[in-house]
Amino acid sequence: MNLPKSDDYIDIHNHGAQGSPGHFQVESLMTHENRFPDIENGLAYTIGIHPWFLTAENFQEQIGIVRQYADHQNIIAVGEAGFDRLKGPEFSIQRKAFAEQVRIADKVSKPVVIHCVRAWDELLSEHKKLRPATPWLVHGFRGRRELAMQLLSKGMYLSFWFDFIVKPESTPLIKSLPVEKIFLETDGSGTDIKTIYEKVASDLNITGEQLKKQIFLNYKVLFKT
Repeated sequence: MNLPKSDDYIDIHNHGAQGSPGHFQVESLMTHENRFPDIENGLAYTIGIHPWFLTAENFQEQIGIVRQYADHQNIIAVGEAGFDRLKGPEFSIQRKAFAEQVRIADKVSKPVVIHCVRAWDELLSEHKKLRPATPWLVHGFRGRRELAMQLLSKGMYLSFWFDFIVKPESTPLIKSLPVEKIFLETDGSGTDIKTIYEKVASDLNITGEQLKKQIFLNYKVLFKT
């Protein structure tokens, strides 16, 4: 298993990641892509069914891939999995795929990385119903503080939408959240993760090195490393 170092920039959710000195990146493998975990230094992986690429016809094939690879040593979480009201199949299929991925994650004792677009009530309802044994990490968050606190109250972690988090309007949210529950990401955007760290460190009135150490500790807690 590849592990981050305390002075790494941890990019918790990326697409198309490549190893880079001083960086630790978590590459999101989506089952429809037929891409699988490697052993490249500085990379870890998640694997899951993205709702955009889910259909009733391919559900069994895609869930089979999740089952096959979820326990791989370089897979640290299941996902991104979740709900999308703007793109994807009907919610009954999204719900079925999501619940099955949560069950797989619980079986292998790994977190779930969440994709959620305009379906927070659905996500919270499923959390209450499924009562997961492992924590969930919501990626790409850019919502209000009230929603953030509701998710955190369920034991979830938050990683922020790369474009939102570097803007001044994100500062009040960052200042109001417990730093031990946050992560940062680029989501395949090409954004420099250092820029994101610098902005968030400034918001928190700490140094970039202090933020790196905190997110490293968050990683160790979430992924039990």
